[in-house]
Amino acid sequence: MILTKAQYDEIAQCLVSVPPTRQSLRKLKQRFPRYLNGVVKNGAAPVLLELANEVEYAPSLMARIILERFLQEHDETPPSKSVINSMLRDPSQIPDGVLANQVYQCIVNDCCYGPLVDCIKHAIGHEHEVLLRDLLLEKNLSFLDEDQLRAKGYDKTPDFILQVPVVMLCLLAVEGHIIHWIESKASFGDECSHHAYLHDQFWSYWNRFGPGLVIYWYGFIQELDCNRERGILLAACFPTDIITLCHSTA
Repeated sequence: MILTKAQYDEIAQCLVSVPPTRQSLRKLKQRFPRYLNGVVKNGAAPVLLELANEVEYAPSLMARIILERFLQEHDETPPSKSVINSMLRDPSQIPDGVLANQVYQCIVNDCCYGPLVDCIKHAIGHEHEVLLRDLLLEKNLSFLDEDQLRAKGYDKTPDFILQVPVVMLCLLAVEGHIIHWIESKASFGDECSHHAYLHDQFWSYWNRFGPGLVIYWYGFIQELDCNRERGILLAACFPTDIITLCHSTA
């Protein structure tokens, strides 16, 4: 589904008025003692989860704040980001059993943030990369995938680059535009994420490999598809009207 910016803004405005919303951390500081009192009474009760819901804060983000505070007091030194992430992924590593249970309840009940959601996003992303691979194979298009490119020494790489054989040079034309690479995004392309991708990924791909195609499988804001002439095309599905161009290099 491709939305106009006006349609997207209308939907986004409606979502703003629907909880949960992220509130000021001042409320968390005021309620922090309540967590301690609650778990003393019943360590199995979802005190931290209920606290997050009450202040309309993402449970996994609440768990991160409390865990970081606990580790800082327990070890008398600020914990590293890698240590916190590891404990959020596996709460059994947390030295306090009650807090480990509280963190676990927050993680499994958060539908927007946290390691569980990250795993789901990763799985969906991988699923669509496999789908794109199958479509390329179905079209008999030669390509190099991300792993093959990194093995060749490339650091920033798109998901697929259309391969250039030794004898023949094969390029893919989409709606009159020649592309050299395809990037799969199993998400909706909004302004914030797309501009970040342009800065961090797409222009780097364009600079190294030439023009390319980005597929936002869950749609995108129509007005964002404004860099076609510069060499970055957007689509909401794999293009059907493609032409394979072959030119002899001999």
